[in-house]
Amino acid sequence: MVDNKQQWKAWLYLAPALVLLLIFTVWPIINTVRMSLLENYSGLRAAAGETFKFGFNNFIQVVKYKQFVQCLINTILLTVLTVPISTLLALVISVCLNSIKFLSRFLQTIFFLPYVTNSIAIGMVFAAMFNIVGSFFGTQNEIITTAGIINNVIEFFGGHRINWINAGSTYAANIAVMTIYIVWNALPFKILILLGGLQSVNKQYYDAAKVDGTSRWRVFWRITVPLLSPMIIYVVITGFIGGFKEYSSIVGIFGETMGPADASGRLNTMVGFIYDALKTNKQGRASAAALILFGIILVVTLVQLRWSKKRVHY
Repeated sequence: MVDNKQQWKAWLYLAPALVLLLIFTVWPIINTVRMSLLENYSGLRAAAGETFKFGFNNFIQVVKYKQFVQCLINTILLTVLTVPISTLLALVISVCLNSIKFLSRFLQTIFFLPYVTNSIAIGMVFAAMFNIVGSFFGTQNEIITTAGIINNVIEFFGGHRINWINAGSTYAANIAVMTIYIVWNALPFKILILLGGLQSVNKQYYDAAKVDGTSRWRVFWRITVPLLSPMIIYVVITGFIGGFKEYSSIVGIFGETMGPADASGRLNTMVGFIYDALKTNKQGRASAAALILFGIILVVTLVQLRWSKKRVHY
Protein backbone atom coordinates (compact mmCIF):
# COMPACT_ATOMS: atom_id res chain seq x y z
CA MET A 1 0.00 0.00 0.00
CA VAL A 2 1.36 3.41 -0.97
CA ASP A 3 1.61 5.92 1.87
CA ASN A 4 -0.96 8.71 1.56
CA LYS A 5 1.82 11.28 1.65
CA GLN A 6 3.59 9.56 -1.24
CA GLN A 7 0.56 8.98 -3.49
CA TRP A 8 1.45 11.99 -5.63
CA LYS A 9 4.56 10.13 -6.78
CA ALA A 10 2.46 7.18 -7.94
CA TRP A 11 0.14 9.51 -9.85
CA LEU A 12 3.17 11.26 -11.33
CA TYR A 13 4.55 7.98 -12.65
CA LEU A 14 1.16 7.01 -14.02
CA ALA A 15 0.50 10.41 -15.60
CA PRO A 16 2.12 9.77 -19.04
CA ALA A 17 0.20 6.51 -19.52
CA LEU A 18 -3.05 8.09 -18.29
CA VAL A 19 -2.64 11.08 -20.61
CA LEU A 20 -2.06 8.82 -23.62
CA LEU A 21 -5.04 6.67 -22.59
CA LEU A 22 -7.29 9.73 -22.36
CA ILE A 23 -6.13 11.13 -25.69
CA PHE A 24 -6.13 7.97 -27.81
CA THR A 25 -8.82 5.83 -26.15
CA VAL A 26 -11.26 7.73 -23.93
CA TRP A 27 -11.65 10.84 -26.07
CA PRO A 28 -12.18 8.92 -29.37
CA ILE A 29 -14.95 6.90 -27.71
CA ILE A 30 -16.63 10.05 -26.40
CA ASN A 31 -16.22 11.77 -29.77
CA THR A 32 -17.68 8.76 -31.59
CA VAL A 33 -20.80 8.91 -29.41
CA ARG A 34 -21.02 12.68 -30.00
CA MET A 35 -20.74 12.39 -33.80
CA SER A 36 -23.28 9.56 -33.92
CA LEU A 37 -25.84 11.83 -32.25
CA LEU A 38 -25.22 14.75 -34.64
CA GLU A 39 -27.62 14.18 -37.53
CA ASN A 40 -25.89 13.83 -40.92
CA TYR A 41 -22.60 14.91 -39.37
CA SER A 42 -19.71 15.54 -41.77
CA GLY A 43 -16.24 16.58 -40.71
CA LEU A 44 -15.67 18.82 -43.75
CA ARG A 45 -19.00 20.58 -43.34
CA ALA A 46 -18.35 20.99 -39.61
CA ALA A 47 -14.96 22.56 -40.40
CA ALA A 48 -16.75 25.01 -42.69
CA GLY A 49 -18.86 26.17 -39.75
CA GLU A 50 -22.06 24.18 -40.33
CA THR A 51 -23.91 23.08 -37.21
CA PHE A 52 -25.83 19.86 -36.72
CA LYS A 53 -28.76 19.11 -34.45
CA PHE A 54 -28.84 16.21 -32.03
CA GLY A 55 -30.93 13.16 -32.89
CA PHE A 56 -30.94 9.50 -33.86
CA ASN A 57 -31.17 9.99 -37.61
CA ASN A 58 -27.72 8.50 -38.19
CA PHE A 59 -28.76 5.21 -36.58
CA ILE A 60 -31.97 5.16 -38.64
CA GLN A 61 -30.01 5.75 -41.84
CA VAL A 62 -27.58 2.95 -41.03
CA VAL A 63 -30.37 0.44 -40.41
CA LYS A 64 -32.27 1.50 -43.53
CA TYR A 65 -29.21 1.42 -45.79
CA LYS A 66 -29.67 -1.31 -48.40
CA GLN A 67 -26.21 -2.86 -47.77
CA PHE A 68 -26.48 -2.88 -43.98
CA VAL A 69 -28.37 -6.17 -43.71
CA GLN A 70 -25.98 -7.88 -46.13
CA CYS A 71 -22.95 -6.60 -44.20
CA LEU A 72 -24.47 -7.82 -40.93
CA ILE A 73 -25.29 -11.24 -42.41
CA ASN A 74 -21.76 -11.62 -43.82
CA THR A 75 -20.23 -10.69 -40.48
CA ILE A 76 -22.40 -13.06 -38.44
CA LEU A 77 -22.01 -15.92 -40.95
CA LEU A 78 -18.22 -15.69 -41.06
CA THR A 79 -18.04 -15.49 -37.28
CA VAL A 80 -20.39 -18.42 -36.64
CA LEU A 81 -18.55 -20.59 -39.18
CA THR A 82 -14.95 -19.78 -38.28
CA VAL A 83 -14.94 -19.58 -34.47
CA PRO A 84 -16.18 -23.14 -33.69
CA ILE A 85 -14.06 -24.72 -36.45
CA SER A 86 -10.87 -22.88 -35.51
CA THR A 87 -11.38 -23.55 -31.78
CA LEU A 88 -11.94 -27.27 -32.29
CA LEU A 89 -8.96 -27.60 -34.65
CA ALA A 90 -6.75 -25.61 -32.28
CA LEU A 91 -7.77 -27.88 -29.39
CA VAL A 92 -6.96 -31.05 -31.33
CA ILE A 93 -3.63 -29.69 -32.61
CA SER A 94 -2.69 -28.48 -29.12
CA VAL A 95 -3.35 -31.91 -27.61
CA CYS A 96 -1.25 -33.54 -30.36
CA LEU A 97 1.62 -31.06 -29.94
CA ASN A 98 1.56 -31.51 -26.18
CA SER A 99 1.96 -35.27 -26.57
CA ILE A 100 4.80 -35.02 -29.11
CA LYS A 101 8.25 -34.68 -27.60
CA PHE A 102 10.37 -35.04 -30.74
CA LEU A 103 10.49 -31.80 -32.82
CA SER A 104 7.76 -30.25 -30.65
CA ARG A 105 9.50 -26.85 -30.60
CA PHE A 106 9.94 -26.91 -34.36
CA LEU A 107 6.28 -27.80 -34.94
CA GLN A 108 5.12 -25.08 -32.55
CA THR A 109 7.16 -22.55 -34.53
CA ILE A 110 5.63 -23.74 -37.81
CA PHE A 111 2.09 -23.41 -36.47
CA PHE A 112 2.86 -19.96 -35.01
CA LEU A 113 4.26 -18.46 -38.24
CA PRO A 114 0.89 -17.18 -39.60
CA TYR A 115 0.43 -15.13 -36.43
CA VAL A 116 3.53 -13.02 -37.15
CA THR A 117 2.83 -12.68 -40.88
CA ASN A 118 0.95 -9.74 -42.35
CA SER A 119 -2.68 -10.70 -42.98
CA ILE A 120 -2.81 -8.83 -46.29
CA ALA A 121 0.24 -10.73 -47.54
CA ILE A 122 -1.33 -14.03 -46.48
CA GLY A 123 -4.54 -13.03 -48.22
CA MET A 124 -2.67 -12.37 -51.46
CA VAL A 125 -1.12 -15.85 -51.26
CA PHE A 126 -4.55 -17.42 -50.68
CA ALA A 127 -5.97 -15.41 -53.58
CA ALA A 128 -3.26 -16.82 -55.84
CA MET A 129 -4.02 -20.36 -54.63
CA PHE A 130 -7.75 -20.10 -55.43
CA ASN A 131 -7.52 -17.75 -58.40
CA ILE A 132 -8.17 -18.82 -62.00
CA VAL A 133 -5.70 -16.75 -64.00
CA GLY A 134 -6.82 -15.50 -67.39
CA SER A 135 -5.74 -17.14 -70.63
CA PHE A 136 -2.45 -16.30 -72.28
CA PHE A 137 -0.37 -17.59 -75.19
CA GLY A 138 2.24 -20.27 -74.59
CA THR A 139 5.39 -21.03 -76.55
CA GLN A 140 3.37 -22.52 -79.44
CA ASN A 141 0.81 -19.71 -79.43
CA GLU A 142 -1.71 -22.00 -77.77
CA ILE A 143 -4.15 -20.63 -75.21
CA ILE A 144 -3.32 -21.72 -71.66
CA THR A 145 -5.40 -21.17 -68.53
CA THR A 146 -4.04 -21.73 -65.02
CA ALA A 147 -6.71 -22.85 -62.61
CA GLY A 148 -4.78 -22.25 -59.39
CA ILE A 149 -3.15 -24.66 -56.97
CA ILE A 150 -6.38 -25.70 -55.25
CA ASN A 151 -8.17 -26.48 -58.50
CA ASN A 152 -5.12 -28.35 -59.78
CA VAL A 153 -5.29 -30.60 -56.71
CA ILE A 154 -9.03 -31.12 -57.20
CA GLU A 155 -8.56 -32.04 -60.86
CA PHE A 156 -5.67 -34.35 -59.98
CA PHE A 157 -8.07 -36.43 -57.88
CA GLY A 158 -10.67 -36.49 -60.65
CA GLY A 159 -12.81 -33.55 -59.61
CA HIS A 160 -13.86 -30.49 -61.56
CA ARG A 161 -12.41 -27.03 -61.08
CA ILE A 162 -14.44 -24.58 -59.02
CA ASN A 163 -14.72 -20.87 -59.62
CA TRP A 164 -13.78 -19.77 -56.10
CA ILE A 165 -13.18 -16.02 -56.27
CA ASN A 166 -13.27 -14.90 -59.90
CA ALA A 167 -16.11 -13.12 -61.69
CA GLY A 168 -19.12 -15.40 -61.89
CA SER A 169 -18.29 -17.25 -58.68
CA THR A 170 -21.06 -18.08 -56.24
CA TYR A 171 -21.60 -16.61 -52.80
CA ALA A 172 -21.11 -20.06 -51.23
CA ALA A 173 -17.70 -20.44 -52.93
CA ASN A 174 -16.61 -17.01 -51.71
CA ILE A 175 -17.69 -17.80 -48.14
CA ALA A 176 -15.88 -21.16 -48.30
CA VAL A 177 -12.60 -19.47 -49.29
CA MET A 178 -12.94 -16.85 -46.55
CA THR A 179 -13.78 -19.51 -43.95
CA ILE A 180 -10.67 -21.53 -44.85
CA TYR A 181 -8.46 -18.45 -44.73
CA ILE A 182 -9.84 -17.02 -41.46
CA VAL A 183 -9.66 -20.43 -39.72
CA TRP A 184 -6.06 -20.92 -40.86
CA ASN A 185 -5.14 -17.39 -39.79
CA ALA A 186 -6.81 -17.75 -36.37
CA LEU A 187 -5.22 -21.08 -35.42
CA PRO A 188 -1.78 -19.86 -34.18
CA PHE A 189 -3.09 -17.64 -31.39
CA LYS A 190 -5.58 -20.25 -30.20
CA ILE A 191 -2.99 -23.02 -30.32
CA LEU A 192 -0.61 -20.86 -28.26
CA ILE A 193 -3.22 -20.23 -25.56
CA LEU A 194 -4.51 -23.80 -25.38
CA LEU A 195 -1.04 -25.35 -25.49
CA GLY A 196 0.04 -23.13 -22.60
CA GLY A 197 -3.01 -24.28 -20.66
CA LEU A 198 -2.29 -27.94 -21.40
CA GLN A 199 1.29 -27.64 -20.18
CA SER A 200 0.06 -26.23 -16.86
CA VAL A 201 -2.38 -29.09 -16.18
CA ASN A 202 -1.41 -31.27 -13.24
CA LYS A 203 -0.14 -34.59 -14.66
CA GLN A 204 -1.57 -36.49 -11.67
CA TYR A 205 -5.02 -36.42 -13.30
CA TYR A 206 -3.70 -38.29 -16.34
CA ASP A 207 -1.69 -40.70 -14.19
CA ALA A 208 -4.81 -41.57 -12.19
CA ALA A 209 -6.80 -42.08 -15.42
CA LYS A 210 -4.05 -44.36 -16.79
CA VAL A 211 -4.16 -46.48 -13.61
CA ASP A 212 -7.93 -46.82 -13.97
CA GLY A 213 -7.55 -47.85 -17.61
CA THR A 214 -9.62 -44.92 -18.90
CA SER A 215 -9.81 -44.64 -22.68
CA ARG A 216 -8.10 -41.69 -24.40
CA TRP A 217 -11.41 -40.36 -25.70
CA ARG A 218 -12.89 -40.30 -22.19
CA VAL A 219 -9.71 -38.70 -20.81
CA PHE A 220 -10.01 -36.00 -23.45
CA TRP A 221 -13.65 -35.15 -22.71
CA ARG A 222 -13.64 -35.73 -18.94
CA ILE A 223 -10.23 -34.35 -17.97
CA THR A 224 -8.61 -32.28 -20.73
CA VAL A 225 -11.63 -30.26 -21.86
CA PRO A 226 -12.93 -29.38 -18.35
CA LEU A 227 -9.46 -28.37 -17.14
CA LEU A 228 -8.95 -26.28 -20.30
CA SER A 229 -12.42 -24.69 -20.13
CA PRO A 230 -11.13 -21.27 -18.93
CA MET A 231 -8.75 -21.08 -21.90
CA ILE A 232 -11.38 -22.43 -24.29
CA ILE A 233 -13.95 -19.83 -23.31
CA TYR A 234 -11.26 -17.16 -23.59
CA VAL A 235 -10.35 -18.08 -27.17
CA VAL A 236 -14.05 -18.41 -28.06
CA ILE A 237 -14.89 -14.93 -26.72
CA THR A 238 -11.85 -13.30 -28.34
CA GLY A 239 -12.65 -15.25 -31.52
CA PHE A 240 -16.17 -13.84 -31.66
CA ILE A 241 -14.88 -10.32 -31.01
CA GLY A 242 -12.28 -10.71 -33.77
CA GLY A 243 -14.85 -12.29 -36.10
CA PHE A 244 -17.23 -9.35 -35.78
CA LYS A 245 -14.31 -7.03 -36.63
CA GLU A 246 -13.34 -9.02 -39.75
CA TYR A 247 -12.19 -6.83 -42.62
CA SER A 248 -8.50 -7.14 -43.57
CA SER A 249 -8.77 -10.82 -44.56
CA ILE A 250 -11.45 -10.03 -47.14
CA VAL A 251 -9.38 -7.13 -48.48
CA GLY A 252 -6.41 -9.50 -48.73
CA ILE A 253 -8.41 -11.91 -50.92
CA PHE A 254 -10.64 -9.60 -52.96
CA GLY A 255 -9.09 -6.16 -52.53
CA GLU A 256 -11.11 -3.07 -51.67
CA THR A 257 -14.01 -4.29 -53.82
CA MET A 258 -14.85 -6.78 -51.03
CA GLY A 259 -16.06 -9.30 -53.58
CA PRO A 260 -15.60 -10.62 -57.13
CA ALA A 261 -15.37 -8.18 -60.03
CA ASP A 262 -19.01 -8.69 -61.03
CA ALA A 263 -20.29 -8.63 -57.44
CA SER A 264 -18.48 -5.74 -55.78
CA GLY A 265 -19.29 -5.44 -52.08
CA ARG A 266 -20.80 -8.94 -51.88
CA LEU A 267 -18.67 -9.90 -48.86
CA ASN A 268 -18.60 -6.52 -47.18
CA THR A 269 -18.70 -6.64 -43.38
CA MET A 270 -19.71 -4.23 -40.64
CA VAL A 271 -16.18 -2.84 -40.38
CA GLY A 272 -16.11 -2.44 -44.17
CA PHE A 273 -19.46 -0.65 -43.93
CA ILE A 274 -17.89 1.79 -41.44
CA TYR A 275 -14.87 2.41 -43.69
CA ASP A 276 -17.15 3.00 -46.68
CA ALA A 277 -19.00 5.69 -44.71
CA LEU A 278 -15.72 7.34 -43.73
CA LYS A 279 -14.57 7.40 -47.37
CA THR A 280 -17.67 9.38 -48.31
CA ASN A 281 -17.10 11.84 -45.44
CA LYS A 282 -20.12 10.61 -43.48
CA GLN A 283 -18.54 10.45 -40.04
CA GLY A 284 -21.91 10.58 -38.29
CA ARG A 285 -23.15 7.48 -40.07
CA ALA A 286 -19.82 5.69 -39.54
CA SER A 287 -19.94 6.49 -35.81
CA ALA A 288 -23.49 5.18 -35.55
CA ALA A 289 -22.50 1.95 -37.32
CA ALA A 290 -19.50 1.60 -35.01
CA LEU A 291 -21.73 1.90 -31.93
CA ILE A 292 -24.19 -0.64 -33.35
CA LEU A 293 -21.29 -3.04 -33.90
CA PHE A 294 -20.05 -2.34 -30.37
CA GLY A 295 -23.51 -3.12 -29.00
CA ILE A 296 -23.69 -6.42 -30.89
CA ILE A 297 -20.23 -7.48 -29.64
CA LEU A 298 -21.11 -6.44 -26.08
CA VAL A 299 -24.35 -8.45 -26.04
CA VAL A 300 -22.69 -11.55 -27.52
CA THR A 301 -19.81 -11.30 -25.03
CA LEU A 302 -22.13 -10.90 -22.04
CA VAL A 303 -24.21 -13.90 -23.16
CA GLN A 304 -21.07 -16.01 -23.50
CA LEU A 305 -19.77 -14.92 -20.09
CA ARG A 306 -23.08 -15.76 -18.44
CA TRP A 307 -23.22 -19.14 -20.17
CA SER A 308 -19.61 -19.89 -19.22
CA LYS A 309 -20.35 -19.53 -15.48
CA LYS A 310 -22.08 -22.92 -15.55
CA ARG A 311 -19.60 -24.61 -17.90
CA VAL A 312 -16.17 -23.31 -16.93
CA HIS A 313 -14.19 -25.06 -14.17
CA TYR A 314 -11.60 -22.89 -12.42
